[in-house]
Amino acid sequence: MPERSTTGELDAAVLAEGVSRIFGPLRAVDRLSLVVPRGVIYGLLGPSSSGKTTFLRMVVGALKPSEGRLFVFDTPMPNRRVARRIGYMPQAPALYPDLTLRENLRFFGAVYQVSRRVLEQRIEELATDLDLLAWLDHPLYHFSGGMLQRASLAVALLHEPELLVLDEPTVGLDPLLRRTLWERFRALAARGTTLLISTHSMDEADRCDLLGFLRGGRLLASDTPAALRALTGQDSLEDAFLVLAGHPVLPVEPPR
Repeated sequence: MPERSTTGELDAAVLAEGVSRIFGPLRAVDRLSLVVPRGVIYGLLGPSSSGKTTFLRMVVGALKPSEGRLFVFDTPMPNRRVARRIGYMPQAPALYPDLTLRENLRFFGAVYQVSRRVLEQRIEELATDLDLLAWLDHPLYHFSGGMLQRASLAVALLHEPELLVLDEPTVGLDPLLRRTLWERFRALAARGTTLLISTHSMDEADRCDLLGFLRGGRLLASDTPAALRALTGQDSLEDAFLVLAGHPVLPVEPPR
């Protein structure tokens, strides 16, 4: 259990205590407990159907836990007021393709209740930072997949959230764009933003400050990438995951 601050708040952005989400006979998330400290990049690593997206949707308040307790900034979720402190980038961009990027950002800015003066400034800043300035007044149906990913990130960052929840944000992107986005994520964390990121990429998992291994809706382990490798006696995160999942790691024979 994380310590409480002098104000009484838990020193955690996200705290899950035995959280489950049940859909009929399926336990998509099964008694999951974890702590995401403030100001870190926490990665959830697991294959498809491991419960990553379901858990993230509970964190942002889109789903209610079936069992257990889930807190964001020391407040039980779902909670509308806390949701305003969260930025969410879903796996598939939830944007309006017939509207321009500027119109999309103005619409979501109004949803987040960003003042008009601040909103226009944020639009220009984000479009510049994410290399979309020349596309501000183009409808999104002209955008490539990578541009849509950056547009979705701009929406998530629009109201300067304290917690940024990203569901596989770099799937299908070229390596250069992936690197650019990760540089952006690291800069946000350095300024105090907490990032909760799901991924199935071992390379991206290694970029996280803390990492949770998910399989079948259950948390196998949570620690730094280096500590998880040390715990399992493996040199790679992939092998560490296999060991924790109960699979043997076969030795790799040197080429002849």
